Amino acid sequence: MAILAVLLGSLLIAARSLAQTAANTGGLQLTARITPTAARPEPVRQFTFYILSKSYAAVSQEVEAEDVIPSRDKFIDDLKISPELKDWLKGHEILDLTMPGLDKALTADDVLHVPEFLLAYQRSNSGGVTNGIPKPKYKDADKTDHPEKYEKQKEEYYSALRKFIRLHPETMSGMELEMDAVNPQRKWAKIESDHKKHVQHLAPDVAQTKYLVAKADTDLEGRAGVSGLPPGSYWVSSLNLDADAGDTRVRWDVPVAIQPGQTTRVELNNLNATDARAASAP
Repeated sequence: MAILAVLLGSLLIAARSLAQTAANTGGLQLTARITPTAARPEPVRQFTFYILSKSYAAVSQEVEAEDVIPSRDKFIDDLKISPELKDWLKGHEILDLTMPGLDKALTADDVLHVPEFLLAYQRSNSGGVTNGIPKPKYKDADKTDHPEKYEKQKEEYYSALRKFIRLHPETMSGMELEMDAVNPQRKWAKIESDHKKHVQHLAPDVAQTKYLVAKADTDLEGRAGVSGLPPGSYWVSSLNLDADAGDTRVRWDVPVAIQPGQTTRVELNNLNATDARAASAP
């Protein structure tokens, strides 16, 4: 009898403890559905959702802040180009020197001052394709043997070419085709791409190791539940995983508030989702 009393007492204590825990914690019931274009909603079946103590967007920003890419000016400083072109790039919101219409951003003085622009201009107008374009008379050999003659003829050429470009600005058209070898856009795009891939790779791990509270898998009806959550603010997230139906691919990072002794119900759908294709775009 004594043993039975002890067992009954233990059961009562356990029951009270469970009741107290249930009263002090909350639950979450979620339903996830996706509506493809011109179709009916479909349940998101057997999909894992993560309950985080911090939004996945904020986690991604945290990871991004720890992997800072160089500033634009620092990037330009490290390029193997002339100082004149570096100064020009810093003074313009342009990095792609092969973009159509580059000539609209250039002046005659730019062409003469920046060695890469001058070479591109000369190449794009070489071979007799441009009538009346001035031709240089100075020779590299004179730079050492006859420096005064060299400087005089060079200045005469620059003066004539400046006047010609101002009278014929259309002759700068096509320069972008000669700028590929010194175009910084490709390097900058790779830096940004590598940075984004690093964040996309690391953010899910950080979210699960530092901010994961619980996770739940949906059933065939797209439903899932979690119990025993301490009261507070959470986010229901799919991390960087896509849920799809038909032509629609989405991700979720939805805030929820858990109240003690209550079950919060959340419906995940297109309206509170993010287009996964836009999120993955470079």
